[in-house]
Amino acid sequence: MSGRTVARTFTAAALTGLLALTAAGAAQAASSPPGGGAVEDLIELPNGFRPEGIAIDPRGIAYLGSLADGDIYAADVHTGAGEVISEGPGSPSVGLKVDRFGRLFVSGGPSGSARVIDTATGDVLASYQLTMNVSFVNDVVLTHDGAWFTDSLQAQLYFLPIGPSGELPDASEIVTLPLTGDWVQQAGFNANGIATTPDRKALLVVHSSTGTLFRVDPDSGEAVAVDLGGTLLPNGDGLLLSGRKLYVVQNQLNVVAVLELAARGYSGTLLDTLTSPEFDIPTTVAAYGSSLFLPNARFSTPPTPDTEYWVVRIDR
Repeated sequence: MSGRTVARTFTAAALTGLLALTAAGAAQAASSPPGGGAVEDLIELPNGFRPEGIAIDPRGIAYLGSLADGDIYAADVHTGAGEVISEGPGSPSVGLKVDRFGRLFVSGGPSGSARVIDTATGDVLASYQLTMNVSFVNDVVLTHDGAWFTDSLQAQLYFLPIGPSGELPDASEIVTLPLTGDWVQQAGFNANGIATTPDRKALLVVHSSTGTLFRVDPDSGEAVAVDLGGTLLPNGDGLLLSGRKLYVVQNQLNVVAVLELAARGYSGTLLDTLTSPEFDIPTTVAAYGSSLFLPNARFSTPPTPDTEYWVVRIDR
């Protein structure tokens, strides 16, 4: 980007080192506290990349998906160096999460699909067609027993059950959960970001069109509007839960709302609003140590092969 640090890319040896570090870190992901060491304030991405989702592993490797072609880019938050580690299928990669086995769960947007990628090799371990209808599989959250995905164009969630030793499911095991209760489907984008409640017993889903945060029962699909004392979250996008704090990215507003939630997730209070002059429509957020990292989707800028994209770090 003009006036900013020149983007760095890995040599073959450096990329091999990154993948080895990722593989080694995956085995410790469940027990290693994330964070530590100096990190970059801005991480340059390839021109034309069009980022949307971000996930960061315990060693500080950030994974980003491309809306342009589904490529997965890995960058070291300590140095900013990065490289594409997995070529996309030609359709968008949207929300991302990385698990303790070093596997990346990827939402497939308008393809109606999801896939699981080995971050150490870039190989696709499994692909799932979640729906054949017009859809936008948008975001994903990992729970103790599986992966939940939102669909912004259909009033339903998708669940991939994962075995206690990390076994990936057969396609026949996919669960489609209709959203009921207080949920009202609107024109345009609906369900977007997803997280768990602080007690981990239910799901939180933000409705982009209405700005309402919902608590969703994972067994019944019943959605109850979270009582935020009148606070709405218009343009709500990616969610990140940390303890009882929920970070909500409001993309077009270039802000992150910080909420304090009750343990069961039925109510909460707005604590703060975070922003940065470097924001240009950030879509989602991942944490590393005391930092938050947000990719700029730049939706108001016409995408070209030369359009610049970057990730912004802010304090949390």
